[in-house]
Order: sequence, then C-alpha cells, then structure tokens
Amino acid sequence: MSMSSPQKNKGSGFEREIAKYLSDKYGESFIRAPGSGAYVGGKNQSRTEVLHEGQIRSFKGDIVPGQSFIKMNVECKFYADFPFHLLLTGECKVIDAWIGQLMDVADPNDLNILFMKFNRKGRYIAVQSKLTWVADNFTYYTSNKHGDWMIFEFDSFFLHNTDLLKSYSSTDTKSTENNSQLTINI
Repeated sequence: MSMSSPQKNKGSGFEREIAKYLSDKYGESFIRAPGSGAYVGGKNQSRTEVLHEGQIRSFKGDIVPGQSFIKMNVECKFYADFPFHLLLTGECKVIDAWIGQLMDVADPNDLNILFMKFNRKGRYIAVQSKLTWVADNFTYYTSNKHGDWMIFEFDSFFLHNTDLLKSYSSTDTKSTENNSQLTINI
C-alpha cells in the first residue's frame, strides 16, 4: 500500500474544493476527475482515439464538469507560494507550465480555466482573454505559446462572471470569438 505525498493530498483537496464550489454555484454535479491529471493530455493524447466523447471529457482536466458545461476544461493548482512579480515581466515559467498543461488537452472551442490557490495569498483564476469578461480588477499575462490570459481574484471573478462562465462553457465559443461578446438573456 503506497501513501500519497502531502503535496498530492493538498492538490487533490483543492480539486475537491473547486468541484464542490462549482456544484453548489451551478446546481450541477462537478467532480474531481478520477485519478486526476492528464490521462488524455500531453504524451497520452493518443488515448482519445479509442475513447468516446463522455470519456474524453471525464479524463480531460482535473474536474469533470457538470452536464451542461460541455466546453469547460479545468486545471487546478495549489502551491505554497507563487512569483506574482514575474507576471509583470512576461517570464513566469510556473504559470506558463500550468497553462501548457491546461492547453495540452484543450479542444479549439473549449473554455479553458485555471484555478490557483496559494498559502496565505488566496485563490485566483486565469482565463483566456479572447472572450469578454467583467472585472473590477485583474492582471493580464501573455504566454508566448498560449496567448493572452486574464488573472482574477477568485471571489471577484464569480461576483461578475458567474453567468458568463456558464454561457461560454455551455455553447460553442467559436461564434462568440469574432465579436468578443456574448449576450445573456435574463
């Protein structure tokens, strides 16, 4: 019987925390992906050839999204610290690697979202800036390989973007990229 490392337990706990938050927020079942971590990403991309769409979705990221969130791709990271100052230099290898992991399994029209948590610093979200988001505060980050991203404080993001996140995750974002706006009928 092998024991999990404290870091793995910490990450798994954060994945469960995000799944529960999203389940409560949207009234749908979000769960931590079985075994979590790139079952179909990176070197394992060939596995998608023998899996059906539901299986691919289940193994795609760290969170299996709710039923109506067909375009959501999620990566979760929980670390002791983060070099926030490097976001401003455009040379943050840590976030570049995390975005790379997220994008390795992404389909062209996915809503890709990176959830981050750091000890005594809080929770944050990074999303691609190709879509319109509402914000009172955010930071831009440009990845040389994966383009422009917006980084928000977690609670502020959901205060302003709960409906947008669901709409972008539930529809084909290709049609919204051209005009960079999505109309939500309330």
